[in-house]
Amino acid sequence: MPAPPSSPAARARIRTAFRVLAVVEALTWAGLLASMGWHYLLDGSRHGIEVFGALHGGAFLLYGAVALLTWGVQRWSWRVGVLALGAAVPPFGTVVFEVLAQRRGLLDDRPGAPAGGGRTHAVRGA
Repeated sequence: MPAPPSSPAARARIRTAFRVLAVVEALTWAGLLASMGWHYLLDGSRHGIEVFGALHGGAFLLYGAVALLTWGVQRWSWRVGVLALGAAVPPFGTVVFEVLAQRRGLLDDRPGAPAGGGRTHAVRGA
């Protein structure tokens, strides 16, 4: 695996992409769940499932790739990295993880800080 970017601007772009994709992944989950409800509960069209299924699949894969990149850039522990990846499985888990990670300082760029690599930065309750 190549070394993570060392410039602060590149690290900031990766963190921003992680935050944005966490929200996009959750929104596409919501669209997929709503379209499934429309189809299965209200006997509506399948078109929404097809559209949101494709959008959600793409968002899921992009989130996973950017989560791996963020894991390396932020030097997260294994536990935090696996939690970031696993957050994409339950609906809206990516947003929950992103909020908790932000509160814990796991998405900060503080000079001299371990950038989320230590056990003290683990996301509690997740």
